[in-house]
Amino acid sequence: MKSKLASFLVLCIIVGLTLAVSIDTFAADETHGEGGHYKVDGTKLPLWSIIPFVGILLSIALFPLLLDSHFLVHHGGKMSLAWALIFGIPYLIAYRGDAFHDILYIYLIDYIPFIVLLWGLFTVAGGILVRGTLRGTPIVNTLLLLIGTAIASWIGTTGASMLLIRPLIRANAYRKSKVHLIVFFIFLVSNIGGSLTPLGDPPLFLGFLHGVPFFWTTSALFPHMLFISVILIALFFVIDTFMFKREGGVVPDDGTSEPIRVDGLFNLVFLFGIVAAVLMSGTFKWGDVNVLGVHVYWQNMARDVLIVLMGLLSLKFTPFSGELRQTNEFSWEPIEEVAKVFAGIFITIIPALTILGVGKEGALSWLIVAIKEPIHYFWVTGVLSSFLDNAPTYLTFFNTALGQLQLTESVVPEILSTPYAQLAVENHQTFVRLLTAISVGAVFMGANTYIGNAPNFMVKSIAEQSGIRMPSFFGYMLWSVAILFPLFVIVTFVFLR
Repeated sequence: MKSKLASFLVLCIIVGLTLAVSIDTFAADETHGEGGHYKVDGTKLPLWSIIPFVGILLSIALFPLLLDSHFLVHHGGKMSLAWALIFGIPYLIAYRGDAFHDILYIYLIDYIPFIVLLWGLFTVAGGILVRGTLRGTPIVNTLLLLIGTAIASWIGTTGASMLLIRPLIRANAYRKSKVHLIVFFIFLVSNIGGSLTPLGDPPLFLGFLHGVPFFWTTSALFPHMLFISVILIALFFVIDTFMFKREGGVVPDDGTSEPIRVDGLFNLVFLFGIVAAVLMSGTFKWGDVNVLGVHVYWQNMARDVLIVLMGLLSLKFTPFSGELRQTNEFSWEPIEEVAKVFAGIFITIIPALTILGVGKEGALSWLIVAIKEPIHYFWVTGVLSSFLDNAPTYLTFFNTALGQLQLTESVVPEILSTPYAQLAVENHQTFVRLLTAISVGAVFMGANTYIGNAPNFMVKSIAEQSGIRMPSFFGYMLWSVAILFPLFVIVTFVFLR
């Protein structure tokens, strides 16, 4: 194992040095310009600058298969750091101050708020314990998934996932076949259930910050969400019933019959505090502070401080070492794993986002030029959201749609606040259709991979902690391709033509 890791690190150094020379040569002819919020000119970045990003994705996918099934738990931080350095050092050498700005920007504006929100929801939800005799029958399991799907838009996919994944696992401790339980949980609770409000999923929150009315997603995405959720829940019930009967169809009697109750409900106060903090940051505009060239908004900093405060209060009233969290099998390992792995993903994703951000002038111009209709936006946004961070991917195509229709962001609230039938301008109607496709693609297809949405990774980690042998990265994708892709095709023809 150590020799394999050493060989990998040597390969990392070789790739890094090669990139350093190549990017530096490329940068010599650079004329500075900005694509979106990034200083490095995306029109000058070659497509192969995304090699470290592809490398970290392949490492996540292959290393647990080739080296150790628990590789990410024990060595995910080292792997993430290696790829971060492979990208970061050549990038800084080639672009110097502009590269430093871009790296600082993605950590201050994207990564830190991302991890703070996840940590807050993870910590508070971990203080709520569902007690009682839950038996993992098909009806009970379906009911748990239904509840999780229903609440995910209102407490976030992370909050709903952390609240219900452990009760689901405990209820099915006696079952032999459990992987399908976790896979469908990720599909529904960790992703599709978050479609109806900006609180549900990061891309929709980003839209809220850029003028999309809070309840627009509720009305616009509800038909899509209801359609696919009903089919998935029905399909889950059929599969779980088959698995249950194949195992004998008998629930073992352990002699206990404890009424169902929920302890630690006072943590809902802290959960609502997090929700209020998120709403506050999208409602108030208090100006910004310049941090080494990056403009950080005061309301966003206040939001992050409040989220941390809510988490600390939850830990005070439901201590980490207390009986409630111990019974809940709460540990920091899942959030640590996500924080370490995504720290590498966020820095290596910079070239991909920068190239996409300059649209037709970048190395992916062929892709930008090809997308015109809602069906194109749905699939391109969705597929990229499966592997890139779905929030900036959403924003990229949000701006692409505005540019294509020659609209400005200032008209977005007015367009989306007007009933579709009353929109007299064709471009305004087209924008509504395109934004619906972008929103559905970003949220739904986050379920395609473990890294499509952060709760996916956390649920996988918790399941593995509980002894459930989860599929590999590509193994999970077999599930998503087999089950979700046919449904996405149906959604395309029913709603997005």
